[in-house]
Amino acid sequence: MHDQFDVTLEDQDLLREVELTTNLIIAASETDEHLSLEEIDQILGVARPAAG
Repeated sequence: MHDQFDVTLEDQDLLREVELTTNLIIAASETDEHLSLEEIDQILGVARPAAG
């Protein structure tokens, strides 16, 4: 009988998304304050466009 929950997770995009989400959860749990947008961007590796 095949176990529908016995699956191999090989989706690289999904794995990266889980990693990013985990990093955000860890960062949020390590502070008593809200994370700023800049901190979130840094954790996610997002560069904001230069103003002007």
